[in-house]
Amino acid sequence: MPSDIEIAQKAKMRKISDIAKERLGIHEDDLENYGRYKAKVSFSYLDKLKNNKDGKLILVTAISPTPAG
Repeated sequence: MPSDIEIAQKAKMRKISDIAKERLGIHEDDLENYGRYKAKVSFSYLDKLKNNKDGKLILVTAISPTPAG
C-alpha cells in the first residue's frame, strides 16, 4: 500500500477557480484566491444564495505539518 506522501505526490492538482466554476457554478469574481489551489468564497456570494433552499454545510480545514508534528 502506498504511503500518504506517495499518494500526495501522484495527485494532479486542479485550479480551485476551475473546480468552483465547473462543479459549483461559483464565478471567479466570488472567490478570494490564495494562490492557484486555495480560495475563500466571498460573503457577497452568500447573499446571492438567500432565496435558495437550505443545503448542507461542509467545512474543510487543514493545517500545515511542522517539525514539531
